[in-house]
Amino acid sequence: MKRKITLFTGLFSLLLISSLLVSFNPGPTKVSYKCMIQLTNYNGHGAYVVVSLLDKDGKYVETLYVQGDDEEWYHDIPEWWSFYEKDQSDIDAITGATVGGGQRTIQVIQLPADKINAGYQLRFETAVEDQKYYADDLQFELTTENLKTKKEGKGYIRYVRMIPASS
Repeated sequence: MKRKITLFTGLFSLLLISSLLVSFNPGPTKVSYKCMIQLTNYNGHGAYVVVSLLDKDGKYVETLYVQGDDEEWYHDIPEWWSFYEKDQSDIDAITGATVGGGQRTIQVIQLPADKINAGYQLRFETAVEDQKYYADDLQFELTTENLKTKKEGKGYIRYVRMIPASS
């Protein structure tokens, strides 16, 4: 009898551990890219830049980076703000100070590996106080090939260049 209980306990423990391992999902793998954003020569305050991941239908999935740490002005980036206001995800770790005209910034951005080459897009929105807002200053499909090339903006962004970050 004792042997049956020990065998049952062992099998139960093995089953429990197996189910925990199967149910544990660490989430999608992220890949790091250095993202250099070069701004055009413009006059005025520093630019707020939001980098977002969009799905196949152009809907917001995730905020990847926010350049501009004064939340008081986030509503001046209206398309992203309408998403962020509902989502309220913590973006403290991915915000940085604004950068002025003609300057550049380099940030490491974490991209979900399963979204690359899967129809998703990266969008760079820009706004400068008392100046024009660009909802899609730069937007491109998230593909391996696109991540290798310099992409030109049409507003405050002169260009963006991304390269894999070293591990």
